[in-house]
Amino acid sequence: MTIAPYSYDWIDFRGRKSPHTLLPTPPELSVGQPLLVFEIAGFTSDEHITGQLPEPLAGRHGQMAVSYTVRPHGEGSRLVVKVVAEAGGTVRQRLRRRLLAWGDLVMMRKQLLTLKKLAEGTAAAEADAP
Repeated sequence: MTIAPYSYDWIDFRGRKSPHTLLPTPPELSVGQPLLVFEIAGFTSDEHITGQLPEPLAGRHGQMAVSYTVRPHGEGSRLVVKVVAEAGGTVRQRLRRRLLAWGDLVMMRKQLLTLKKLAEGTAAAEADAP
């Protein structure tokens, strides 16, 4: 997700295409690195990555953070996403956050379904490899 949104590229990625395969070796992560519209605030490899809005966006929308967490699930794993937003702010900020939340629900659903499809495709290809 530091490379592409894997959502509706025409909205999130200005028409550029997200990769159609997962990278075999993910890029190195560092605090402060871009993560979608966020900056990485913390991470643990193979467990979670958390981002928060940079100051210019936080000033406009109020502070928000997102965490992607990988959890064991049966014989596989589950990717869980949590978004937390500042409760206060001006009426305009609260309204903007509410509208962003509904838009984000649509975008994040597409993102998670795309990541699921790519992960399952990678797992199937690895199972077929000698």
